[in-house]
Amino acid sequence: MVAAVDWPGLPAQLRSEPLRDALWLSLTTSTAAMLVCLLLGLPLAWLLARVDFAGRGALRALVTVPLVLPPVVAGVALRTAFGRTGVLGAPLEELTGFSFPFTVWGVVLAHVFVSLPFVVIAVEGALRSANPEYDAAAATLGASRWTGFRRVTVPLALPGILAGMVLGWARSLGEFGATITFNGNYPGRTQTMPTLIYVTRQADQDAALALSLVMLVVSVAILVMLRDRWLVTP
Repeated sequence: MVAAVDWPGLPAQLRSEPLRDALWLSLTTSTAAMLVCLLLGLPLAWLLARVDFAGRGALRALVTVPLVLPPVVAGVALRTAFGRTGVLGAPLEELTGFSFPFTVWGVVLAHVFVSLPFVVIAVEGALRSANPEYDAAAATLGASRWTGFRRVTVPLALPGILAGMVLGWARSLGEFGATITFNGNYPGRTQTMPTLIYVTRQADQDAALALSLVMLVVSVAILVMLRDRWLVTP
């Protein structure tokens, strides 16, 4: 792909407004999705790792379904649930006037759906590897469960939490099928880098290669930066 890029024409292609808009939307929605995944995934991973309850296996299977679900099917599922006539979307729009499809928040929702399993699996593994006896020791010293979780459990599992966030962010950045099925491909509003590459490829192969190169550089740069700074365990 790098060898096939039209390097003389690359600067002009990189200055295009659709590229800047799509790249900014991809970065911001992926970051917002990771914040939501952290809020949802951390307690869910703790529940799966530390609490023994009936149906835990079924809950874990439900959480990991998006890993094997075809992205287009994920988009159809989101539309059925959160569309304007969906099971949850219709009452939400009736009560608040807000609907997810064809909005930036719809893009974030699609990214959360496909990325959450990566966060939960990584964090659950990190929590399982952290010795629960430290939590017990904190409790004997008078720490509440919340204090022990915040001051003991999370710091011990922090490398795994960051790894899960990075994996989820990378998956979110490259999300295509669920996003375009649920939100369409509206420039400046729901057009992310993958959807822009898809429509550009149909008309201009060189421009599609230039856009793909941007995605490659951004993804590798972010992952290398996070690896060097946050994901190295002492």
